[in-house]
Amino acid sequence: MTDHDDQRQRLRRSVERQAHRLRRAEHRRHAWLAYTGYIGTLGLVMVLPVVAGAYLGLWLDERLEGFSVSWTVSLICIGIGIGAINAYLLIRDGNGSD
Repeated sequence: MTDHDDQRQRLRRSVERQAHRLRRAEHRRHAWLAYTGYIGTLGLVMVLPVVAGAYLGLWLDERLEGFSVSWTVSLICIGIGIGAINAYLLIRDGNGSD
């Protein structure tokens, strides 16, 4: 009987170790996906205002005479500022909710 109980204990420990490894791997996979989504969102929040400013500035420069690229450059700079503020707010709010 002792040999049988010893085998059961070894089997139980082995199964518990494997279950712990599976739970840890599952947690890491979810964390990796969450970080990937967070970085992608951060990139979009940063880039979209810059691109929108570039297109709007180009459109204004084409419509208004006497301006070569001044609207484009100005609105790209404003877009960089807006993107930086958006990224800051996203990071600040993301860290506060964790």
